[in-house]
Amino acid sequence: MSGRPTYLDDHWADQFPMQALREYALLADGERGVVVGPRGELAWMCAPRWHDPAVLATMIGGRGVFAVTPVGQRFVWGGHYEEGTLIWRSRWVTTDSEVESREALARPADLHTAVLLRDIAGVDGVSRVRVVFEPAADFGRHGLSEVHRHDDGAWAGRTGPLYFRVSGLGDAKLDRDALVTEVVLAEGEHCSIVVEISDRPLPDAAPPPAAAWSETERCWKRDIPELGHLRASRDVRHAYAVLRGLTSAGGGMVAATTTSLPERAEMGRNYDYRYVWIRDQAMVGQAIAQVGDHPMLWSAANFLTERLLEDGPGLHPAYVVDGSNVPEEQTLDLPGYPGGNDKIGNKAAEQFQLDAFGEGLLLLKAASQYGDITSDMWKAAEAAADAIGQCWQEADAGVWEIEPQHWTHSRMMCIAGLRAMAELAPARTAGSWQDLARALERQIESDSVHPENRWMRAPGDQRVDGALLIPVLRGVMHPDDPRTRNTVRAVAEDLGQDHYLYRFRHSEGPLSETEGAFLLCGFHMSAALGVLGEDVEAARWFERNRSACGPPGLLTEEFDVIQRQLRGNLPQAFVHGALIEAAARLSR
Repeated sequence: MSGRPTYLDDHWADQFPMQALREYALLADGERGVVVGPRGELAWMCAPRWHDPAVLATMIGGRGVFAVTPVGQRFVWGGHYEEGTLIWRSRWVTTDSEVESREALARPADLHTAVLLRDIAGVDGVSRVRVVFEPAADFGRHGLSEVHRHDDGAWAGRTGPLYFRVSGLGDAKLDRDALVTEVVLAEGEHCSIVVEISDRPLPDAAPPPAAAWSETERCWKRDIPELGHLRASRDVRHAYAVLRGLTSAGGGMVAATTTSLPERAEMGRNYDYRYVWIRDQAMVGQAIAQVGDHPMLWSAANFLTERLLEDGPGLHPAYVVDGSNVPEEQTLDLPGYPGGNDKIGNKAAEQFQLDAFGEGLLLLKAASQYGDITSDMWKAAEAAADAIGQCWQEADAGVWEIEPQHWTHSRMMCIAGLRAMAELAPARTAGSWQDLARALERQIESDSVHPENRWMRAPGDQRVDGALLIPVLRGVMHPDDPRTRNTVRAVAEDLGQDHYLYRFRHSEGPLSETEGAFLLCGFHMSAALGVLGEDVEAARWFERNRSACGPPGLLTEEFDVIQRQLRGNLPQAFVHGALIEAAARLSR
């Protein structure tokens, strides 16, 4: 990206270097997300929507930060979410005071304008905090311009193409391209800050803080079900809230809030996950269906339907939340998170991933148990089945998006989807889909059964794979089939470590040398063992994997078993969906 100013050491953003991923919290409203660090720094935010350039980017070494931090004293940090919401409370205990910052993205969300709410409260003693507002649009390319103060005390201006307004910082001063002030609060005193960032000129008046907070609380209360009947219900509700925060009004659920957070230091596995993966969305929708008839199930089905009707056999693995194509991969000339780099865009969006069609059919069947699916959904199911018929003999990139192969998992998911929707189809269509499923089944039985009577990854690749647990959950591998139990046992023995599970074996060396354990696979192991009736062992796997998080309870794609650190983009949507599904199965 040309024209970006040299990164300067005297920017306020330099006061807030990157932290371990386990310490970051998430604010989200469905259209964008904010990552909150332990010193009250909002370290990542794209605006106005998920896929747009970042306006706060210290998380990957750029400019742009909005911080509320105790000053002049030593302090320790803590925090928690308000139950069933993504309203976060940071709390700092200093040598002689306590202070808290309650923060959220206001809801309901506007597609063009992000509204950040922060309410700073003195809890004990006299607290002094510094507030720094240094937005920098386009990943730090633009500083502040046209900055002025209104008669009501609000500050306004621009950063690149974006407009901003800050209410509640009347005494702030412009310092090094930032608005900076210090706030002194006695016990019980509050300071409310409202920040608006938009790609359109802002209205004349800012939203009143009390009304914005009240409406945000109402939206979370409306959207998050109780789920008290489930195992680990507090974590399940939190996972549901995370998924709701990642889901746009158009139904698309981004895979993660962030980009370029490394899965393994200096290994080049740094990806942009601010997009909607069809497979991920279908898997999460099926997980939601396990716990009831909730709106996120139908939003997932609607988004999938639109994409299948538009693209058919040309279905992309990933889309922008508005349904458009994911941009090509490029770099930003930023330092990146330690051990990673600075990629945006994702080349996986142009891959062929056969299993997505099977997952889509399974999602539509899951929705049908709670009501009649629409005529468009039927057309989408027909499009998915037709695509399988055209493409099932082609090699695909598979669930792990690697070199094209005739992956056993991909073909099994197509079998599962075809059989599931055939139960609802007219007789002639049902017969055709069942015939196609039998053709796939005969093929995998001829080329993907290991001599030890278990399934293997692909023809010619006798290794096991964590992905082979998913067909157990979808009924392709019947619990009474010896190949099922043999496969689950082999996956646990060869890819398990301390009740965490890796995707597959890259080499003969230790599993932890090449990547972290995949939390998705760990939850799938728990659920698969539940299918086999091994409830105690299923519970062990569940409890181990749900503990792989920091204080905010967010799960990433991978977990470094040796260092006990989160790895990859934050938070990873399908992992939270897998937690919900595993909890639902254990609760039964």
